[in-house]
Amino acid sequence: MIVKQLSVFLENKEGRLCDAIETLSSNGINISALSLADSTEYGMLRMLVSDPESGVKVLKAAGIPAKLTDVICLKAAHKTGALSRILKAFMGKGIAIEYMYAFAAGENASVVMKTSDTEKAIEVIKESDIEAWEAETIYNINA
Repeated sequence: MIVKQLSVFLENKEGRLCDAIETLSSNGINISALSLADSTEYGMLRMLVSDPESGVKVLKAAGIPAKLTDVICLKAAHKTGALSRILKAFMGKGIAIEYMYAFAAGENASVVMKTSDTEKAIEVIKESDIEAWEAETIYNINA
């Protein structure tokens, strides 16, 4: 249920995003989903990729700061209230959602979450009958 996300720290300079994406591409690593958040001086690029372990290695070898982060990727139907149902399951459980992004995956939307307590979040997911993607499915979703 835990998915390894590639987290990349980028300077807010022309070409840095392209450098990171091209490094992955030239090493045969496919991107399934991504999110980019920025501030004045830097950006945080978060990606689900076909081979996270290799991704972090090739980025670091290219001088691009990167690390792996544990996230959870949940299935959500493409209908009104699906995300609300997921979020309500976490209410009152002492788990903060640190960040979240979503992407389409066939008939379902997929919600990527970083929580304050991954193990506790997994318990809530199981108790609430929420579906989660397996890591290998996410890594190869567009293959």
